[in-house]
Amino acid sequence: MKEVLQFLQENAPFYIATVDGDKPKVRPFGFVMEHEGKLWFCTSNQKDVYKQLQTNPCFELTTATPDRTWIRLKGKAVFKTTPAIKAKALELAPALKKTYSVDDTIFELFYVEEGEAAFCSMSGESRTVKL
Repeated sequence: MKEVLQFLQENAPFYIATVDGDKPKVRPFGFVMEHEGKLWFCTSNQKDVYKQLQTNPCFELTTATPDRTWIRLKGKAVFKTTPAIKAKALELAPALKKTYSVDDTIFELFYVEEGEAAFCSMSGESRTVKL
């Protein structure tokens, strides 16, 4: 878990893919944190990504380093937004306070369930870790 978290934090933005009907949708994300042994992300419940993950919680995300190694993380999004989790996210990423607050009704957080991360390189090396 720590290796996945560090890779994502050091190589933001990362790009999350969802499904909208039968079409893929990809967009950049920048926030990730560890909480209670799980990897967490955030979004607004006003965005399409939230609606897509509600309909189909399966997603993949990816990002790469300047030396062209990359991660591909797949899993299911489980939304579990509480004031305590919001507060932790806002503490770790104060820039989020420009958009969200603990008391608002749009700030949502989700963790990865059934997560699996593949670390890959252009040389063909690959290894997979379960979250």
